[in-house]
Amino acid sequence: MNCLGCKLANKEEAVHVVFEDDYVCCILDHMPFNEGHVLILPKRHIRYFDEFDEHTAKSLMKASGIMTKAIKKLFNPEGITVCQNGGAFDELTHFHMHMVPLYKGQNFAEFFTEYGDANIEAENKLAETKRKLIDTIKRLD
Repeated sequence: MNCLGCKLANKEEAVHVVFEDDYVCCILDHMPFNEGHVLILPKRHIRYFDEFDEHTAKSLMKASGIMTKAIKKLFNPEGITVCQNGGAFDELTHFHMHMVPLYKGQNFAEFFTEYGDANIEAENKLAETKRKLIDTIKRLD
């Protein structure tokens, strides 16, 4: 299968992994809306929520809890947007869930603007964000 999401989740493409287990992989978005914008992807090919097996679903929820705690602790956002786009709106054709820290004055709808002013981060910034998130996850309760 030539699925970009599978390649990202299984580290066959260059990614910044901040957390993973046997079923899911959490990576930094390469074009983040804000620093700490994370994608959670299942390692096996899944496109829609109704295709999840029990183990992958539990891992997704566990990873989203870990990432929420780490993002809150490290970046102190006013909120975190969690979203998943399916079907025609899924550019990867692979399930992926966004976790985006948001701050006062930001409009939630801006996140969905295809050609908006995304905060495209330099590779060295992504590497630094990766290091900070991994360090924070290690220190979680």
